[in-house]
Amino acid sequence: MSTSEPVWFTSAVTDGSTERRRAAPAAAAGAGTLLQLLRDGVPRTRSELSALTGLARSTVTGRVDALLAAGLIAPSGETASTGGRPPATFAFNPAAKIALGADLGATHARLAVTDLAGNVLTAVNADLEIALGPEAVLDLVVEHGRKLLDEVGRPVRDLLGIGIGLPGPVEHSTGRAVNPPIMPGWDGFDVPSYVRQRIPVPVLVDNDVNIMALGEHFTAWPEYEHLLFIKAATGIGCGIIAGGQVYRGAQGAAGDMGHIRVAGADDAHCRCGNTGCLEAVASGAAIAAKLTAEGIPAGGSLDVVELARSGSVPALRRVRQAGRDIGEVLAGAVNFFNPSIIVIGGSLALAGDHLIAGVREVIYQRSLPLATRHLRIAAARTGESSGAIGAGVMVIEHALDPARLDAGTGALKPTSHKTNG
Repeated sequence: MSTSEPVWFTSAVTDGSTERRRAAPAAAAGAGTLLQLLRDGVPRTRSELSALTGLARSTVTGRVDALLAAGLIAPSGETASTGGRPPATFAFNPAAKIALGADLGATHARLAVTDLAGNVLTAVNADLEIALGPEAVLDLVVEHGRKLLDEVGRPVRDLLGIGIGLPGPVEHSTGRAVNPPIMPGWDGFDVPSYVRQRIPVPVLVDNDVNIMALGEHFTAWPEYEHLLFIKAATGIGCGIIAGGQVYRGAQGAAGDMGHIRVAGADDAHCRCGNTGCLEAVASGAAIAAKLTAEGIPAGGSLDVVELARSGSVPALRRVRQAGRDIGEVLAGAVNFFNPSIIVIGGSLALAGDHLIAGVREVIYQRSLPLATRHLRIAAARTGESSGAIGAGVMVIEHALDPARLDAGTGALKPTSHKTNG
């Protein structure tokens, strides 16, 4: 790379509830931009950072010192000398801070503490009824969160923030649930304020599918800039990663594919009040109801999975058709959005290859050849931990955003935790 030409970096900026990329000239690069360069884990010298950013060596030194004081980078040895004292190198220090992520479902809670690289340090799964209401549920989240901090031996001051995923529509900019169908008492509740009163750190809230998409992308598919994550379980939802960032839409409702109409399903009544919704014909709950009506008792998604794994032909047939129905909706999304990869997760995906086979069958038949030329359709890799990891990653990306760091509102302040090195 020529150092005589200006170098451009991309940084995430917030516009309402939608994140997008905006180019910023290297000449304006602050400590936050230097940190973004180092987050790839590659040790670099001050001279290398100066060459990459176009900043004067003295300016780089000052910003490196600020990152060292915050513990966000640490010395990483020396490079070979070309004469004189070998230059010191610096690398990202994932242990500087931690994040707490909580993935809340209809009947469960999964919490994880991660370092700044998204590595899980400790985690817990617990039975928890979301219908208990926000105060009871969030009090338990705070209780479990404090226990996890004790387990890793880190004080609250080392906590960058708390990310929470909810099983319903969320206005991300305010952290409030909006008309959630299975969450009595949660509509409009100020989740961030309630949690901050108990643990005084930033609190970010999103719906569960978005954080699962973020966790799956960050952990398993970082090379794909445009990703659709499909959660097929009791309900059906889609998390959208566009340009490497979660895309939420104007009001946070992007990806609600479970309530897109499926042709020929007019007699299927959905919990949203409409008929013919994808969720009403292809969700785990819908399949379980159909099997039960056929004389094969099934109480929900997990029963459907168990039947499919045991070789039940009716269950396998229903799961395959659910994949086709999901593919019917996704075929339009593939033409419209042109993703690089579609990742299928959720409990129904545990039934084996039948669900994904049904999805592939329809998408490759119905979508344009150009849109499917390099399209990959794969099973989720991160498993049930994707939501908790994604909630933590949401906090990390928010706190380490270059613009926020340079404005002094992120993690750029001295830390009490001993760094690696």
